[in-house]
Amino acid sequence: NLLSFPYPNIILLSEFLRLLSIFFDLFLFVIHRFQYLTQDLPSFSHPELAEMACKNGIKWLQLRVKEVPFDEYLYIAQTVKHICDRFQTTLIINDNVEICKLVNAAGVHLGKTDMSIAQARKILGETKIIGGTANTIEDIMFLHVQGAHYVGLGPYKFTTTKKNLSSVLGLDAYSKTVQALPFPIPIIAIGGIQLEDVKPLINTGVFGVAVSSAINLSTEKEKTIANFLELF
Repeated sequence: NLLSFPYPNIILLSEFLRLLSIFFDLFLFVIHRFQYLTQDLPSFSHPELAEMACKNGIKWLQLRVKEVPFDEYLYIAQTVKHICDRFQTTLIINDNVEICKLVNAAGVHLGKTDMSIAQARKILGETKIIGGTANTIEDIMFLHVQGAHYVGLGPYKFTTTKKNLSSVLGLDAYSKTVQALPFPIPIIAIGGIQLEDVKPLINTGVFGVAVSSAINLSTEKEKTIANFLELF
């Protein structure tokens, strides 16, 4: 009897609408559960990392280039875009909306100190994926209002990949944050994630994970990628 048990049915309806919203967002913008990020390394270029990743089955690649002149970033992005196109891999540009537009990447990921999502949307239009970085539930709520398609929530653990690191979260914080969210949005855990961290993180309710140094610093990159992909 619906009248006798209103609250459970409201909860079920809310959960159904949450899952339905995520389904349509994922269908329209194809947010992947396993996301790979390149990084600045002395021994490998970004195109080399991209080629290696795409050849071994990576389907979501975020190009993360730091502290280089604009023209150099553009050249790297154009090269990586050609690689991703060959393998039908989604290319996301880290931080730089202009680069994203010039190379016609699938989207952009914006940090907490970057351009706002609203400004990026005006430049890129309605068809590009825009993700954002968060460290708290308040950050996620702000990104959701701005129209983010997904949120990179972290860091999970300490990592040297990112400068000016926010507070480390840990498993408990992920679980509490996901459960407390009053709206649907894909949450991607990020920050120092290793292979053994994936299952516990997914069990918290996050949608997926983003990995960088676990692959980039591996002496067996192809094997490491295969091991991650097996979990998805």
